[in-house]
Amino acid sequence: CCGCLCTTVSPHPTRNRLSRLSTISLHEKEVRTLNILFFLTPKEDVAYIYENETLRQTLEKMEHHRYACVPILSLDGKYIGSISEGDLLWEIKRRGPLSLHVMEDIPIMNIPRGHNYKPVHVNSKMENLIHRAMNQNFVPVVDDGDCFIGIVTRKDIIGYCYKQLADCYLKGDCPKQK
Repeated sequence: CCGCLCTTVSPHPTRNRLSRLSTISLHEKEVRTLNILFFLTPKEDVAYIYENETLRQTLEKMEHHRYACVPILSLDGKYIGSISEGDLLWEIKRRGPLSLHVMEDIPIMNIPRGHNYKPVHVNSKMENLIHRAMNQNFVPVVDDGDCFIGIVTRKDIIGYCYKQLADCYLKGDCPKQK
């Protein structure tokens, strides 16, 4: 290339991992618009629950995948919200000790959610994604029909920014601080 930081964008169709982050960098004169899909962990690689699941099913899924928060989807695949371990713990505390058998009869939609993980549209600007990621561990992504297509994690965004900054310093292309 011309010696600057430019390379081409080549998003992988099914998986986003930090190992691919080296395929994007920014040209000094022509800043390319980053696509949210570059950072997307697709739906098939994300643990989520449906609105008709129970407290027990949710706890078991969260335990199995070791997630502290999972998206909730409608039966037709639309993003409804997310539920966290904290939400479940507060509900268990409110109800008192519960057996696993009793948890099978508690619909997940009856449990109040403390934090609203707001989604971004797949065609949103990166600024919207970053703004949401500042307040959420992950950002749900929806398509034109508001169907859930995956998540972007704060970890992936920070990893990308770190790599860009490290490359900048290694090449000596960073602006001088005053």
